[in-house]
Amino acid sequence: MSGSEHAARGWRERYQIVLGIGSALVYLHQETEPRVVHRDIKPSNVMLDAAFTAKLGDFGLAKAVEDGGRRSRTTTPAGTTGYLDPECVATGRTSVESDVYSFGVVLLEIASGRRSVATLPNGSTVHLAQRVRDAADARLGGDYDAEQMERVIVVGLWCAHPDRSLRPDVRHAVNALRFDAPLPILPARSPAVAARRAPPAADALFPVTGSSGTPVTISTAGSGSNGQH
Repeated sequence: MSGSEHAARGWRERYQIVLGIGSALVYLHQETEPRVVHRDIKPSNVMLDAAFTAKLGDFGLAKAVEDGGRRSRTTTPAGTTGYLDPECVATGRTSVESDVYSFGVVLLEIASGRRSVATLPNGSTVHLAQRVRDAADARLGGDYDAEQMERVIVVGLWCAHPDRSLRPDVRHAVNALRFDAPLPILPARSPAVAARRAPPAADALFPVTGSSGTPVTISTAGSGSNGQH
């Protein structure tokens, strides 16, 4: 999908997509046996049917996990830069919490219209989860439900917490998105991201207002596309 097409997508459709992705992950993590970790949650792996129902595609990196979906050892971190759980990168261990982290980054992208990771002029990188706070996509022109927007941003930050033990499971995250559970109280300052911190120049890259990053790309497919929902 082009940037202009994404800019035209309203909040109602975005919120529906958010809930659809969450429902797909609830199915994979809690309603299958054994549980499945997708390991590559990102916008380009989300397919939409004609009714904007979100389905997860590309299960090429997916892995069945036992022991309640807890950590399993993998030799090389699998996934896409910007969506990878920092702890998975550092330890080589993947789990359902790794998918939750990626889901959080996608939520922040959908809400803010900013890319998940950007390269600064000095060659270092800054991740969206380090910079997004109350940053609704300006291209929505203020036409969105403020309470829903707050839910998506806060749950996105909660899911993308660098300490996986402090992330919610995906069902708790979806319940919060649906207003069926209270939001967590976020710290006044963003927690440090393991093994990677944003340099001061990042403030200019991701201002609190406006939308300077590359738009979210969510591919559109026919109603017969493969995936879970």
